[in-house]
Amino acid sequence: MGLSARDLLLVSPELALVVLAVAIVLLDLVLDRKGFVLAVGIAGLAVPLAAALGLWAIVADGGPEMAFHGALVVDAFAIFFKLLIVGILGLLLLSSAEYIERFSPHQAEFVALVLLSAAGLMLLAAAADLIAVFVSLELASLPVVALVAFSKSGRSIEAGIKYLLLSGLSSAVLLYGFAFLYGATGTVRLVALDPALPTIATMLPAAGGALPFGSFAVLLGVVLATAGFGFKLSMVPFQMWTPDVYEGAPTPVAAFLATASKAAAFAIVLRLFYTALGGASADWSVMFAVLAAVTMTVGNVVAIAQSNVKRLLGYSAIAQAGYMLIGVAAIASEGGSGPLGIESVLFYLGGYAAMNLAAFFAVIAITNTTGDDRIEALAGMGRRSPLLALVLAFALISLTGIPPTVGFMGKLFLFNAAVSADLAWLAVVGVLNSVVSAYYYMGIVRTMYLGEPTEPRRIGAPVTAWVAMGVATAGVAVLGVWPAWLLDIARTAAGSLVP
Repeated sequence: MGLSARDLLLVSPELALVVLAVAIVLLDLVLDRKGFVLAVGIAGLAVPLAAALGLWAIVADGGPEMAFHGALVVDAFAIFFKLLIVGILGLLLLSSAEYIERFSPHQAEFVALVLLSAAGLMLLAAAADLIAVFVSLELASLPVVALVAFSKSGRSIEAGIKYLLLSGLSSAVLLYGFAFLYGATGTVRLVALDPALPTIATMLPAAGGALPFGSFAVLLGVVLATAGFGFKLSMVPFQMWTPDVYEGAPTPVAAFLATASKAAAFAIVLRLFYTALGGASADWSVMFAVLAAVTMTVGNVVAIAQSNVKRLLGYSAIAQAGYMLIGVAAIASEGGSGPLGIESVLFYLGGYAAMNLAAFFAVIAITNTTGDDRIEALAGMGRRSPLLALVLAFALISLTGIPPTVGFMGKLFLFNAAVSADLAWLAVVGVLNSVVSAYYYMGIVRTMYLGEPTEPRRIGAPVTAWVAMGVATAGVAVLGVWPAWLLDIARTAAGSLVP
């Protein structure tokens, strides 16, 4: 029952990231040019990218495979997120080259921590039992605690402590929920949970036709698991950490949390609730619909009052999580019509990564020069740096959901999934929230182009940052007018989740 070479092959993208992180730390010990380690990190991502593409070919030919005695599953769904996370990492490191220089002589440690957290996120998307879910989640979370506090300022350390405490609390709640699910079903395997659910209603029936104990245990497990994952998703009422951590953390770390971390969290939520708890869909479909409506509303309404661009993007991330929860809520009500809700969430995650990264990359370039995160400091940016202002404005237009951007197409697919699942009221709430979001997104655009600059100095960015911004912005535009290719990939990935 030992490990096999096949097991190592199936986790080769994660192993490549871990080896790359260790290699960067060791190289830092012998190299005088500290900036070289970042170049090694960016170039080294070609290895996990190639490994993930190789696994996609293997799965396409032979179907999903299990690794480590069933603890991990390698299917198109998991590989979709491996590719997405590697892409996010590459662009993030490219755009942050100048920003990371301020961490000298600890640049290698910063890059290594990001890579290790990304390895945990990849494993989380492939986790096939409750224990693997928890271990992967902790592997992804613990490096982020150090990353949030990496700048060592008072605000950064405060954000790191807050993230550590709330992350630990959410992990405890999640583990408690898993304990209820295991106690009610007798298994930790995700694929074995759903077949056990129909038998629970016959366990220990209560007198007078009251709710059977087994069903109550499953319901409580679902609620506690949702609360635990709600922290990672920035879902109301577990979103209180998001704006504070986004404001205090280094901007590249905030971008990592907003994209890669959120993507992996949605991956395991989709796998758990669709594959493992489909039999209890009546218990969680309405719950997610209500949470989606509340989350997007709170995020958008509170964002209006923000004066700091990073805090605003934090509340924007909360609202965007609410939009994606529409797709999660639509899954339970599809009645066998196909995983339309999953497809819409996967497509939106890909588009959201592009438009959110474009926004964060522009903010990184601007604040790295000005040192000011306030929205009013963006005044006159259209004249001081026309290209940076254009990238940020285009990303904000996409986040609003205005055509012809990927944000519009993504919301269209999500709302279509809601209507198809008889959740038209939720689609209406989403449309109304998109209108509300236009107020603060377009407020930033108005400040950049109509406000008077506080100083005449022009703002530029290094070549690597322009490359990252160009790729992200191109993604926003191309996916807005030609969404078919990403939708096809999302459909293939979603199809692998069908029991």
